[in-house]
Amino acid sequence: MFARVRTYLEMIRFSHTVFALPFAFMGAILAAGGIPSSRTLWWILVAMVGARSGAMAMNRIADRRLDAQNPRTRERALPRGQISLGGAIVFVAAAFVIFLLAARMLNPLCFALAPVAILIVCGYSYTKRFTAGAHLILGLSLALAPIGAWIAVRGEAGAPALVLGLGVLFWVAGFDILYAFQDIEFDRQVGLFSIPAWLGTGKGLIVAGIFHALTVCCLALLIPLLRLGPIYGTGLLCAAILLLYEHSLVYRHGLAKLDMAFFNVNGVLSIGMFLATAADVLLAK
Repeated sequence: MFARVRTYLEMIRFSHTVFALPFAFMGAILAAGGIPSSRTLWWILVAMVGARSGAMAMNRIADRRLDAQNPRTRERALPRGQISLGGAIVFVAAAFVIFLLAARMLNPLCFALAPVAILIVCGYSYTKRFTAGAHLILGLSLALAPIGAWIAVRGEAGAPALVLGLGVLFWVAGFDILYAFQDIEFDRQVGLFSIPAWLGTGKGLIVAGIFHALTVCCLALLIPLLRLGPIYGTGLLCAAILLLYEHSLVYRHGLAKLDMAFFNVNGVLSIGMFLATAADVLLAK
């Protein structure tokens, strides 16, 4: 049983929850101007796990034939037959039911927007078949986390939530471009679209850098919008340094340091921004 659970967790890359979840809680804290109720935080967590699990499993289903052809991904659970197609579909359905339940428990607007979120996160899986803008659609999928958390707390959207979401969108799109360096040749061979496959590594690195500069600008814009203080500013400065470090790793070492640049740096960045935001908001009260 434990081996089966581990296989499903590997299929959805559960450890990568560290990217979006801290920004979701960051959105909730900013919306509340402090710590939201434990009930709200619990259902935000449930919604995040359900939506992300369903989205990742859907992506594996959509890409199962491509993954079987790609040397980098052919050992994944679906291509190897460790998880059946039917089992993956049931998993997707169950995850999105959990997401819808959590949205219903939060407030009516969250519940009304939940189907739109499902369409976006599932639709991403097919975008790389026709547009190099797929990186931005992935960014939008993760940007829904802080926006949704803001709505969960306030029952309405707001300009700060949209700015934070835009920052997450460009952050994710930027590091997804770097991650796509691994598959340039395969994408070109089978006709998939990505910015690195389209523009090459040099120009792809430039586009990723522009996106990450926009991330820093969006997060900086939250300072006057929400009157955030020096702790948040220090966290943002550290985030900017981490992004520069990420780009320097890829620029100097190429694919050799890509795992460190992708997972370690971005995981630290998301958790660090959440902690800096929480400390700033709580100490200002």
